[in-house]
Amino acid sequence: FFEQEMEDESNGRENLNVYVSPEGRLARSEVPIKKEFLKPVYDWRGGQKRPRNEEANDRDAEKPASNDGQGAETSQDPDNDQEKCTSSSSCSSSSSDRQPHKKKGRFTKSARKERKANTKKALYLGKGLCHTFCNTGSCSYGDSCRMSHDLAGFMAWKPADLLDHCPVYERTGTCPMGIRCRYASKHTNPDGSQIPHPDFASKSVTDPLLPSLNVLDRDTLFALKKRELDFTKTKEALLLHTGKTSTFLTSKKAKQDRSAAPAVPVVPAPEKTAEAIEGEIHLLGASGTDAAEQKQIIREEKKTVDFKDKLILAPLTTIGNLPYRRICKRFGADITVGEMALSINLLQGSNQEWALAKRHPCEDVFGVQLAGSHGDNMGACAELISERLNVDFIDVNCGCPIDLICDKGAGSSLLERTRRLEEICKTMSSVMTMPLTVKIRTGYYDNNRTADKLVPKLKSWGVSAVTIHGRTREQRYTKLADWEYIDSCSKLTDLPVIGNGDIYNYTDVEAHKKETGVSSVMLARGAIIKPWLFEEIKQQKHWDISGSERLDILKDFSSYGLEYWGSDDQGVENTRSFLLNWLSFTCRYVPVGILEVLPTQMNHRPPPFVGRDDRETLLSSNYVEDWIKISEMLLGPVPDGFHFEPKHKANSFSSG
Repeated sequence: FFEQEMEDESNGRENLNVYVSPEGRLARSEVPIKKEFLKPVYDWRGGQKRPRNEEANDRDAEKPASNDGQGAETSQDPDNDQEKCTSSSSCSSSSSDRQPHKKKGRFTKSARKERKANTKKALYLGKGLCHTFCNTGSCSYGDSCRMSHDLAGFMAWKPADLLDHCPVYERTGTCPMGIRCRYASKHTNPDGSQIPHPDFASKSVTDPLLPSLNVLDRDTLFALKKRELDFTKTKEALLLHTGKTSTFLTSKKAKQDRSAAPAVPVVPAPEKTAEAIEGEIHLLGASGTDAAEQKQIIREEKKTVDFKDKLILAPLTTIGNLPYRRICKRFGADITVGEMALSINLLQGSNQEWALAKRHPCEDVFGVQLAGSHGDNMGACAELISERLNVDFIDVNCGCPIDLICDKGAGSSLLERTRRLEEICKTMSSVMTMPLTVKIRTGYYDNNRTADKLVPKLKSWGVSAVTIHGRTREQRYTKLADWEYIDSCSKLTDLPVIGNGDIYNYTDVEAHKKETGVSSVMLARGAIIKPWLFEEIKQQKHWDISGSERLDILKDFSSYGLEYWGSDDQGVENTRSFLLNWLSFTCRYVPVGILEVLPTQMNHRPPPFVGRDDRETLLSSNYVEDWIKISEMLLGPVPDGFHFEPKHKANSFSSG
C-alpha cells in the first residue's frame, strides 16, 4: 500500500530524498539510514513545499477514522517531512472553524454572565467539589461544608467516562478520585461509593500507590504567603559573609513591632572592639574559637553524597516531572534532580513552585535545583528546604539561557556576576545540612569563556560538586559541547566535576570518561529522546527497542501521570499536556535497526524515513496531529477545540 501510494504521488516528479552513502550522510551531518526505509520526498508545484494542512485534510477525507492503536497510520507529509507543524491552523482540532476573538468589556452584562457560567462549569468539573463526599458519600461537616455536595450537577457536566480501566484502581485496588475519576463507571457506585476490587486481596502488588514526599504543610505555605517566617540563620549568614542585612527576610510581624516601638534618639556609637563584633555576628554559640573558625557559622554536620561514577538525570524544565523521573529510575538513573524552581516564587508560597520539589519514594538520591539572583532569597529557600523537606543536595542554576531568567540576574547571567554568585553560595552553604552543588556553562559569551576562572573558587565558597555544560549561554543548544574545555576545567579543582552535553550513546560516556577527568556524567536531552539510555550505558549496548516497547513506556508514563496529577478530568488533561511535550522530543529518535552505521549522534539530522511497522512510523512523526493521536490512544479523545503547541523547540542539528 505504501509503495503504491508513493508511486501515485510521484507522478513523474523527482525524488528529493535519494539514497546517499553513509560517508556522504555523515559529511552532511545526517543520520545514515538504510535505503529501504527512506521515505520518498517529491517536489510539488515547481519546487514549492506542499502545505501540511491541505494534504492532511485530503488524507483524512480519503481514509476511515480509527480509534484503536492497531495498525494506526501516520499523517506524515512525504513532501514536507522535515518541518514541524506548530502553527495554530494545523495544531487545533477545530482551527478551521475558529472565529476571530471579539474583545468584550470587562463589566458588561454578557461578560459577567459568561464568567458566572465558567465558574459553575469549573465547579462541576471537580474544582470545588467536596472530596470526602465524592469518595465516601458523606461529609462530617454536613451543610456547613464550604465545598459543593451537588453530585447530580457534577454528573450532568462531567464528560463521558473513558472506556478503559482506571490504571490506579487496577494497580492498587483503590482510586482516590472516586466519582470524579474519568474511569469512575468501572469502580464506583451511583451514590459515589467505591466498589471493592474483586481480586485485589489475592493480587501481588509490585508497584503500590505511594504518596509523594516533600509535600510542604499548609501552615508553612500560609506563613510564607503572609510573610510570617523569620529566617534567622540566613540573616546571620548574610551579616557574616557580606556585612549586610536583608529587610526582605524580616517577617511582617517584626516590621510592625519595630514601627510601633517608640522613637529612640540617635546617639553616636562608640568604636567596637573585636569582642563586640563577635557577639554581634552571633556565631550560634561558637564563642572562644580561633580566628579561622570565626569566619564560618557553626552548624550541624552535613550529609554527604557520592558523585563518583554516577549517571545523573539533569533538571529538565517541563519534561523532568515526577512521572518522567520514575521512568528514568526504572531504567537505571542513579541520581535525579527536580525541575528548576524560582526562589522568589517559593518564598511567596506558590503551590505550583513547591510542587517542583516533590519526590517519589523510588528516588533514592534526589536534589532540588534553585534559580535566583540574590543571596537572601536563595539562602532563605535553602534554609527552609533543609529544615522542612527530605532532599539529598541543593543545586544552584547558573546555566539557564532563557531571557526571562537571565534578565532578572539569575541563570547564566551569574557567570558574569561572580561576586553575587559568591554571596549566594556562601550564604546557602552556611544554612544547609546537605551538600551544595552548582551547574554552570562554559561562559556567557562565545568569545569569553569564564568557567576556568570560576571553577577553582567554588570549593572555598562551600560548593561540594560542580556540573559543567560544555556550551556558552549564547550557543544555547546549538553546535557541539566542548568536552576538551570541560576536561581542562576538571584539572583546576579537586571537587567532583560532572560533565554534561551531547551524550546520546554508551560510547559517548566511555570516550568522555577515558579522555577527560570528569567524575560522572549528566544526561539531559539524550535521556528525553531515549529514556532507556541509562540502561544502554550500564549494559554497554545499543538497544534496538521496538515500537511496541516504546509505546509501553508512554503507557507507563500515562499511568504514573494519572496517579500523580489525578485521574479526574483536570488530571487527564495535565497528563496529556506533559505527554505531548515529551513526544515533541521522542519523535527525534531513529530506531537502531534501520541505521547503516552505529552509533548516531544527537546533532545529526535524520532524513525522512518510515519505521519497520506502523507504530514506529507514528512515533517518529514530526507532526502535532500525530502526537495528539498517540495521546488519544492512551488517554482518550481530546476535548473540543483542543490546541497544543510544543513548549520547547531547541535542537542542536548541524547545518552540514
